[in-house]
Amino acid sequence: MQNNFYFVGNFSNIYKNPSKKAEVISQIIYGEKFKILSKNKSWIKIKTKFDNYEGFIKNSKYLEKFKPLYKVSTLKAKIFKKPGIASKSWLPLASKLCVLAHNKNYIKIEKNKWIKKKDIKKLNYKDFNFIKIFKKFLNVKYVWGGKTFRGIDCSALLQIFYMYNNSFYPRDTKDQIKYAKKKSKKRKLKKGDIIFWKGHVAMCLNSRQLIHAYGPEKKVIIMPIIETINRIQKTAKLEVKKLSRIKY
Repeated sequence: MQNNFYFVGNFSNIYKNPSKKAEVISQIIYGEKFKILSKNKSWIKIKTKFDNYEGFIKNSKYLEKFKPLYKVSTLKAKIFKKPGIASKSWLPLASKLCVLAHNKNYIKIEKNKWIKKKDIKKLNYKDFNFIKIFKKFLNVKYVWGGKTFRGIDCSALLQIFYMYNNSFYPRDTKDQIKYAKKKSKKRKLKKGDIIFWKGHVAMCLNSRQLIHAYGPEKKVIIMPIIETINRIQKTAKLEVKKLSRIKY
């Protein structure tokens, strides 16, 4: 079976089982590469190439031949039916794009689908300003399994920084904890530190504040570090499990 396909829907839920009633475990975004493990008329079981994540998506909207040159660099990029004529659809940050045609202000990615050039960067472009990338998601609602402007979870907020920069990072917190290099607990927390709890992760913006997709607040939010650690200990009975650093 051909084992390199590219998703070309705007984005899609990845389900634990082949049913829309099943748990949503992650999402796949436009231009993301995957393997097909099995398929039937309605569903395909996939394994994403970026993070080796397995699950089920609806059997539609994918291509074999796809050579991306650009990626979406904004939280969401409006899709236009033709230059100047907007649709009601958007592509999420880090979507990878093929180019069928150019004009002054737009690129054509499919028939009747154009994206503004101001919303894209070349595929090999890297932006290590993690604070800027995390803050794109401020106030985006918390959604278990989400990784887009429509909703995102805590581990996806961290992973999307690496995905945008074409670097591997695991999808789930339990795997991120194992993957991340341990930092000494003795040193004061500062910008770029990652705080892991069982089932949760947050990133330090400076020595006082962190950012995370926080279920109890139902959104991506900036909070005081000490207050957050105390709140999670009090409400969820969880202690900090590991400290690490954002590396690139």
